[in-house]
Amino acid sequence: MDGLGKGIVYLVGAGPGDAKLITLKGLECIQRSDVIVYDRLASPRLLKYMKAGAEKVYVGKLPDRHTMKQEDINQLLVDLALEGKVVTRLKGGDPTVFGRVGEEAELLRTYDIEYEIVPGITSAIAVPAYAGIPVTHRDLASSFSVITGHESPDKLDKSIYWDKVTNATGTLVFLMGVAKIDYISEQLINHGRPPETPVALVRWGTRPEQETLVGTLATIAEQVRTTNFQSPAVIIVGDVVLQREKLKWVERLPLFGRRVLVTRARSQASDLVQQIEDLGGEPLEFPVIETRRTTKPDQLAVVREVMHQLESYDWAIFTSVNGVECFFEHLRENRMDIRRMTRARVVAVGPKTAEALEQHGIMPESLPEQYRAEGILDAIQSELKAGQRVLLPRGDLARAWLPDQLQQLGLDATDLKVYETVQVHDDEEEQQLIERLEAHEIHVITFTSSSTVTNFIEALHRQGVKQPWTLLDGIDIACIGPLTAETAIKNGLTVSVVSQEATIESLVDSLRSLAATPIH
Repeated sequence: MDGLGKGIVYLVGAGPGDAKLITLKGLECIQRSDVIVYDRLASPRLLKYMKAGAEKVYVGKLPDRHTMKQEDINQLLVDLALEGKVVTRLKGGDPTVFGRVGEEAELLRTYDIEYEIVPGITSAIAVPAYAGIPVTHRDLASSFSVITGHESPDKLDKSIYWDKVTNATGTLVFLMGVAKIDYISEQLINHGRPPETPVALVRWGTRPEQETLVGTLATIAEQVRTTNFQSPAVIIVGDVVLQREKLKWVERLPLFGRRVLVTRARSQASDLVQQIEDLGGEPLEFPVIETRRTTKPDQLAVVREVMHQLESYDWAIFTSVNGVECFFEHLRENRMDIRRMTRARVVAVGPKTAEALEQHGIMPESLPEQYRAEGILDAIQSELKAGQRVLLPRGDLARAWLPDQLQQLGLDATDLKVYETVQVHDDEEEQQLIERLEAHEIHVITFTSSSTVTNFIEALHRQGVKQPWTLLDGIDIACIGPLTAETAIKNGLTVSVVSQEATIESLVDSLRSLAATPIH
């Protein structure tokens, strides 16, 4: 609204932790907002959906200060809206379930500020579900209660009618009650729940840190002490807990419990991110490179010249999806028709490159079994003839091996730089990455090219990490192909797995092997 009037505040439930459990409406609010106000219970992955130029305000606990008081958060929302801004207040779970949304909305109404309450998936049902525990079951529980366990015993006695709550529903769900588990168990037993009633505590449910402790009302308090089980956790009381052994599902996924750092360019990361999620891991995007159509004047001049000579080429060899897409962008930019390249035989390296060509109506002739330059010659060398012209639409960091070999065979190879790889630098994201590495919150780092390795190391250097390999000790390093692995090793990293082929699918297959190894 550019300061011309009052803004609007969206009070959005972010879900229990898994970023994909946010609602479509909640996601739309994030995408349209000028400011996002969030805390530790809202997944930071949701912030990548912010529009360009939007501001984020963290109101949770930081090392140098305590959590912002609720009254201050309320006033912050008012102040931002009075500046004419569209604001999303991201709250963990559902904002109306112990989320203090009433206080925030009440103050907004006092200032006549427009607001919307956008429900979210509450941890009261989502966290048990991720542990394989349905809060209701046809044969075990036809109802459930959601109860706060955060207050002190005297306050709990004032807010909870134990004589009525204890047996009012088949399942009891306590939120934020780990520190009071002794008292909660005691009250439930005293008011009629059998001591052998099953109990489960699920910590950080729906996140990689998810951990489940199962016992009974008689044993659970001692189990919490013995295992040093920490908050935040959801407590489930009732026979539905017995369903866990049959229904638990997320813990059976190969990458359960692992947060996987993806260093690939954001525009290319979607396939890898999706497959990591499908395997039960949590992908964390930290793009250290960005690929874009070349903009350097000298390279553009060469591109224009080549575009006017397309009919003279006998071969066009595409080695990546980027090469395909940027080549066609240059075609459009220069108002050239692909039909001018009628003489050329088109080769694609790898299935993804072939698919990209097919999307443009080009059916490539051959698919080398190897996804490296060496494999190209093995596949087509018998067809090459001295004097033929070969077009290689590639990036500015591509190895010189292939054009050199073609030249030695007597062919005229044009190494056309259709895209460039640039370094991505975000100081705030780099600082957050260091904090996560120091807190041991990252379990796997994936590298998809030598440039991702180099730029990642440079990012750590910028943040004052003089010996990156010490910070990464205990983290599994997964590399796509031997060339990337060689670069990682040269930078002092210990590589855990290397994909057999230079493809995302092969990299994901190598990640599966980590399932049998313990998380450091």
